[in-house]
Amino acid sequence: MFSPGTKKSGFKSRKDRTLPTHSPSGNASPATPLTENQKPATENSVPERPTTGTPAPWASRLSVRARIPTVKKGEKVDDVDPIQPVYVGEVPQVVRDEQANMLQKRLSGDTSISGGMDQGTSLAWIICGSKLFVWSYLSPAASRKCNVLKLPSSILEDGDNSKASGSAWLLCVLDWDHNALGTNKILQQRTSIGVLLCNKKTHALVYWPDIYSSQPSLAYIDQSDSIATQQISYNSLIAAAIPDKKYFCIALACSSNGQLCKFICSPTAIRCQETITVSPQGSQFPGPKGYLRSMVWHAPYNSVKESKRRFLLLTDNEIQCFSVDLFFDSSLSKIWSHEIVGNDSDVESSYRLHDKILEKRSPIEVIIPKARVEDEDFLFSMRLKVGGKPSGSSIVLSGDGTATVTRYWRNTSRLYKFDLPYDAGKVLDATVFPSGDGEDGAWAVLTEKAGVWAIPEKAVLLGGVEPPERSLSRKGSSKEESTNVSFAGNIAPRRASSEAWNSGDRQRAVFTGVVHRTAQDEESEALLAQFFHEFLQSGDVNGTLNKLQNSGAFERDGETNVFARVSKSIVDTLAKHWTTTRGAEILALSVVSTQLLDKQQKHTKFLQFLALSKCHEELSSRQRKSLQIIVEHGEKLAAMIQLKELQNLIRQQTSTGVAFTNSNSQNEISGSIWDLIQLVGEKARQNTVLLMDRDNAEVFYSKVSDLEEVFHCLEIRLSFIISEEMPFRFQLQRACELSSMCVTLLNTSMNYKDENHMWYPSPEGLTPWYCQAVVRSGMWTLASFMLHLSTETQMNHLDISSKLEFHSQLEVLVQVLLESYSGAIRAKIEREEEHGGLLEEYWNRRDMLLDSLYQQVKSFNQGSSEVMEEQNKEIAQKLSSNLLAIAKRHEGYQTLWNICFDYNDMKLLGSLMHDSMGPKGGFSNFVFKQMYNNKQLSKLLRLGEEFPEELAIFLKEHPDLLWLHEIFLHQSSSASETLHALALSDGDSSISAVVDPTSYEPKVEPTLADRRRLLNLSKIAAVAGKNADYDIKVKRIDADLRILKLQQEILKLVPEDEETQELAQKLLPPADLIQLCLKFRNKQLALYAFDVFAWTSLSFLRCNTSLLEECWKNAANQDDWEAINQTTVAKGLTDEEILEVLKETALFQASCRCYGPEAEAYEGGFEHVLPLRQESLEVSMGGSSVEGILMQHRSFPDADKLMVTAIMLGSVAEATLEDGPSPME
Repeated sequence: MFSPGTKKSGFKSRKDRTLPTHSPSGNASPATPLTENQKPATENSVPERPTTGTPAPWASRLSVRARIPTVKKGEKVDDVDPIQPVYVGEVPQVVRDEQANMLQKRLSGDTSISGGMDQGTSLAWIICGSKLFVWSYLSPAASRKCNVLKLPSSILEDGDNSKASGSAWLLCVLDWDHNALGTNKILQQRTSIGVLLCNKKTHALVYWPDIYSSQPSLAYIDQSDSIATQQISYNSLIAAAIPDKKYFCIALACSSNGQLCKFICSPTAIRCQETITVSPQGSQFPGPKGYLRSMVWHAPYNSVKESKRRFLLLTDNEIQCFSVDLFFDSSLSKIWSHEIVGNDSDVESSYRLHDKILEKRSPIEVIIPKARVEDEDFLFSMRLKVGGKPSGSSIVLSGDGTATVTRYWRNTSRLYKFDLPYDAGKVLDATVFPSGDGEDGAWAVLTEKAGVWAIPEKAVLLGGVEPPERSLSRKGSSKEESTNVSFAGNIAPRRASSEAWNSGDRQRAVFTGVVHRTAQDEESEALLAQFFHEFLQSGDVNGTLNKLQNSGAFERDGETNVFARVSKSIVDTLAKHWTTTRGAEILALSVVSTQLLDKQQKHTKFLQFLALSKCHEELSSRQRKSLQIIVEHGEKLAAMIQLKELQNLIRQQTSTGVAFTNSNSQNEISGSIWDLIQLVGEKARQNTVLLMDRDNAEVFYSKVSDLEEVFHCLEIRLSFIISEEMPFRFQLQRACELSSMCVTLLNTSMNYKDENHMWYPSPEGLTPWYCQAVVRSGMWTLASFMLHLSTETQMNHLDISSKLEFHSQLEVLVQVLLESYSGAIRAKIEREEEHGGLLEEYWNRRDMLLDSLYQQVKSFNQGSSEVMEEQNKEIAQKLSSNLLAIAKRHEGYQTLWNICFDYNDMKLLGSLMHDSMGPKGGFSNFVFKQMYNNKQLSKLLRLGEEFPEELAIFLKEHPDLLWLHEIFLHQSSSASETLHALALSDGDSSISAVVDPTSYEPKVEPTLADRRRLLNLSKIAAVAGKNADYDIKVKRIDADLRILKLQQEILKLVPEDEETQELAQKLLPPADLIQLCLKFRNKQLALYAFDVFAWTSLSFLRCNTSLLEECWKNAANQDDWEAINQTTVAKGLTDEEILEVLKETALFQASCRCYGPEAEAYEGGFEHVLPLRQESLEVSMGGSSVEGILMQHRSFPDADKLMVTAIMLGSVAEATLEDGPSPME
């Protein structure tokens, strides 16, 4: 840091200095006023220094005007010295006028200036004499408004110097806009701000409830009479709004005597409600150097209904936490306190929480380098602020008006001095710029006369130096001072070097989005710029390609490529300051169009240079992404030019009353595009401190390469541009303006690409800028808002022309949005990246947008009279044709179907089906599905005449209709197979199940009678087809008919219950049918089980041999063989009589059906799977036989002969018993 100085009365020694041009007192620079400039020379902090405070000759500093960067036309921002502070903007003219008046008066006490900056509201303030000046330091100079507030004369009238001392004021800002629910204001356009001002020494408080009102009122309280001694002063002041009480707030002030005061501030009065004494133990500084240092709110004020807040109070040895109720009759309460123990030589620090000790063992971050402090007043006058970039840095403001940024890294502090111009006065305050990424931005400082300056992050990283090892305020000779000024104030900042750059890169990614560039990159870029300049002068490109190749210009791809960077510098060139009329009229100036056209001409020359030098060919083959970025710069330039023309056109329409609005507020007149330009330009200014002194519109039209920010702003700031509080018609107008802007930007870019396609690389895998996610999201946000407007009831009250205008704007916006999605999906597919999520999003949003457009089209069909209705129908038909084209291009099948269905236009439907085949059947498949779900089966089948193959493919999933289509195509054999499969299906594809998928009607399976009919139809179709194997098909169908008949007979014999009732309508598999027969003890069911086996296949028999064995066991159990044996023995029956008895047994009948001479089966016989006799069983077959199964029966030992005789006689007997069911019954 350094001590500020004033200019000598004579300026011969500085003839080469640039004098300030804004001084009202003549040619000489005004002397910088000091807080204590009336002190004698003997009281100077540095001996042998002149009383004027002129800087030592070893630290020459330029004047304010010489330090202000002047970026000329064609100059790049990157060319500015990276370690120098950046001029943001000067103080308002009224402040400089007041300063000049004070200098002329030269009155004691009137030359002191106090000021500060409020980070939350971006307001700066300066107290000069008896006036308070408040303005927004982030606003462009053109729109910067300064509020001048008069201090009450009663706190100044006694002439006490201390009351108006430059360092004696504390100020709090109350943002009523932030405290109001549902407030949507354009960024930096706050409408209601309260200011609370406090004098540290006199304790006087002044409160302005709303400084933006036409006649700001104030309330104040002067407590000078109640102060016992002037040694007691306020050290800190904080304030918070009282919920649900407009312009009421609570203020808290802590004083050096240990008192904490609470004030209630209203528009009419200020009263001290409560005063408590904070007395921590172990205070090291009693008296005026007291222990109450500062206060801060514990957390941000997020809820306007929050009734309690906590704040932290810092003393010399404690951190205390208090709670305060935000109401009138509330009191302060202490929550906890942390005692700070430890010293600089100990790396341990402990915190006492009441009686509990919490220890933290970690390195202490050294903010101020260790040094001997010989002047305690100097130390206690310092202020420390944290939060700016680079991360972890802080800024130290000393009482003598100097500032130093300190960064703690690698256990070492590095200092960056703010090199104040010699005529700039003191540094009044410092703050952090807001940043668009949600983090804190660069450091900013407010000076007395030089305005606001920013300290870029890169400047701190590259210009930081190690601190000196000498005293902070050591008093010595001027020679000693030359090397030991406070905080290394006269150590020259280290210039940019690879060491400094690398240290910053190793710490973290210092600058978001900036890739580390090597010296080779810089050399290649400089060489390319030189060659391009020579080409503009002479048109010569000889040897350019080889030299650029040797320099490594083709080694990087993307935005870091030197060709892309030079192209970016062309389109982003900063213009000369627009010194003419500012505000919305700036868009009408020819200078804007001229500058954009100049850039376009130069960029076209650059493309010609690339082509003639063969660099274009090299880029096309090696760096396609870089070449795409270059040509897209041309797209954005063309789009920006058209945007400017569109804005002029909209302004002309508004001025001539063409637009459908009669609103006259300032925001409404400015236009939505103008507001968007302001927001985008404002963000660019905040993110780039080098642009802080430029107008928002100037920045917007200069940063052509960042055109995507328009859509990002649309996404996150649309509610600020179009508020729900605006009139409905005005919301429509602003939405249409933004829609027209989006369409203009994208269509212009697409047209540029079509007209200049020869410049472009092969597009495979490259995503155009207008297909990026940020662009799509911005347009979707706007389109969603317009969809919401279209559903409002107020839309019905608009005239037909307004409705048509709105529909037209939404329609073209939907068109470009869907084109953007298509391009993004195509690029992902070409890169073989996962695109399922994006595709799903595209489908959903496409259907939503097209459906909304069609609903609007349908609304035009309504009319109050026949003439009106006829006109509306014509309009609807025209709009439908436009919508039809969009839906057809983007496969919006639902919209195509709705149009054709509502107009009952089958001819149009057929035409669209032919044109839109697409994947998976395209539109034709969609139509088939719609007709099937809507049970329009006859129409569906009639479409088979025109689309036979397509319908056949669709009906494969619907066999209930497929066989009809196959009959129509004379494919009888295929129809037979379809019918056969359908008859044996589980019922999911049955005719009765044809319902809307969204319906909750239960599906009804076909009955057994339905299945029998289907089998008979299948048999007829097979006979009609007469294929080579049709007889085999007929045989299989007959077998299935027999099994179906068997199921019906079996179910008649099964006892009725809930289970059997369900089975009555189901087609049971053969195995389940056999199991059902085995479940009940019934001779006929036991025999039906063998019939089921007979009409299945041989493979089924072999796979279910164990089940067949169970059937024989079940048949043996149907008769009491022990009783039969006893009867034959007791009665002495003859062989004929025994035969008659055996014929009635289940074994005899089963053997007759399975092995008898008249036994029938579908393929093969039972003897191939289960032989009748044990001795006939081949050794190679293994397994069992019917006789072997009977040997396991419990009655076999007694009735073995009878059981074996029964199966043997049955195998040779004729089928004299009742035959099984006929297949055709």
